[in-house]
Amino acid sequence: MKGREQVTDVGTVVVLSGGLSHEREVSLRSGRQVAEALRDVGLDVVESDVDSGLVDRLAELPGAVVFPLLHGETGEDGALREVFRLLDVPFVGSEGAACRVAFDKSIATTVITEAGITTPEQVALPHEIFRELGAQSLVAALGKRIGFPMMVKPSRSGSALGCTKVETAEELPAAMVAAFAYGSVAVVEKFIAGTEVTVAVIDRGDGPEALPAVEIRPDSGVYDYAARYTAGATRFLCPADLTDQTSRRCAEIALAVHEQLGLADLSRTDLIVRPDGEPVFLEVNVAPGMTETSAVPLAVEAAGWGFGATWAAVVRNAAMRHRGRG
Repeated sequence: MKGREQVTDVGTVVVLSGGLSHEREVSLRSGRQVAEALRDVGLDVVESDVDSGLVDRLAELPGAVVFPLLHGETGEDGALREVFRLLDVPFVGSEGAACRVAFDKSIATTVITEAGITTPEQVALPHEIFRELGAQSLVAALGKRIGFPMMVKPSRSGSALGCTKVETAEELPAAMVAAFAYGSVAVVEKFIAGTEVTVAVIDRGDGPEALPAVEIRPDSGVYDYAARYTAGATRFLCPADLTDQTSRRCAEIALAVHEQLGLADLSRTDLIVRPDGEPVFLEVNVAPGMTETSAVPLAVEAAGWGFGATWAAVVRNAAMRHRGRG
């Protein structure tokens, strides 16, 4: 079905982007991409930032569906979605409680590990503990427990901000400081060598479906902020250069993560495929990037779904879910 036909019973779509997180500019780019795609399939779209006038704007648009494309803490920690529920406003995506779990890498990894999915060895350290006990006393323990190389990253952040690959003990204190610049808890985990892939899961109304895996090959060798959002800095392969068996396993894991964390409408699971073919869970994103250099639009195209029609179907699904709840 065409997107226009799918959403005749849905009013205005409020595409929400921007916010005050470190990922504001990326969010604005995502919002523009999705807003244009929805307009292309005939929807009435209002683009909005998050500010003191948002509640009034939503009150003036009864029946509107919010499509939050906010990245970072403001958009992914669940707080804003709790406000939508409070206002009885339908929205695309996961509920606040599910977002809180998914957004915190230390908590999400624990839940996924308990579900039997392979994850890296991980330790979460609050800034207060690191400061009080001192870097010197903890570096040796982390090296013994995790081993080098290791990854250090904020527990609650996105777009690889504050993430550092650490090769030696001498590099660890600076990496911890970089992570703490983006949050009060740092995650230290074993570095997994292999092929980096990401798998989007989208529900167009008939249940969650895993899209083709996207393989990520940054020119610099590190998929950092610049590699993610600079055109031409990263090569994406979709479908990923994986065996059929490994591709199926990646899809199974992404769907299992989506289900285990109670996510809705869309998610993107990041994985490393080890040389033995086993995918290892890294993290999940409840508000994945939709920019011209993002993986999800590429996967939608590879699936042959159509970018605008896909999000039109997701909007309709969100609106129907809200009506069913009411």
